[in-house]
Amino acid sequence: MRTGMKRYISLALCGKASRKVLVHAKAQRRIFKKNIILFTTNFMTLKQGDKAPAFSTIDQDGNKVSLKDFMGKKVVLYFYPKDNTPTCTVEACNLRDNFSLLQQKGVVVLGVSADSARSHKKFEQKHSLPFTLLADEDHTLLDAYGVWAEKKMMGRTYMGILRTTFLINEKGKIDHIIEKVDSKNHTAQIEALWNIK
Repeated sequence: MRTGMKRYISLALCGKASRKVLVHAKAQRRIFKKNIILFTTNFMTLKQGDKAPAFSTIDQDGNKVSLKDFMGKKVVLYFYPKDNTPTCTVEACNLRDNFSLLQQKGVVVLGVSADSARSHKKFEQKHSLPFTLLADEDHTLLDAYGVWAEKKMMGRTYMGILRTTFLINEKGKIDHIIEKVDSKNHTAQIEALWNIK
């Protein structure tokens, strides 16, 4: 489990009533006595109208990028599982093909995954992506936006990135959260929610 990841853990202590506490992953590594039962639940805590968590990280060119750099602009902050995988490529290419349209409407596109800046650069070059890709290898953004969570595929349970897009307005607040991303038509989803067709 990644350092800094927050989890709500229900602790049943010596028959006393369960209580919920917010802990970091470091705390989860401590040795618990056998009379303590752990239950871990993953969920997205951000909602429409919340202030978007601030961040500062590097892009595919090694340049420092912060959310505050885009105050006064609409920001599409989209989280995706991995560079150069089929669905992630389809999503990125849909945004690429409609990028000039989004630019005309004053929209900034920022893609985020746990891949390195080097991996992002290869992804950008291979598919001629015109927008910024942010490296989040230490999961700072993934944790802040609540998109690192338990996933299931073909009967297998594992931790991974939830494909999610946050539409952040000019004042830095979240206008919409797209949890059911249509990779082939993602730009249309964004345009419809922001009414910017």
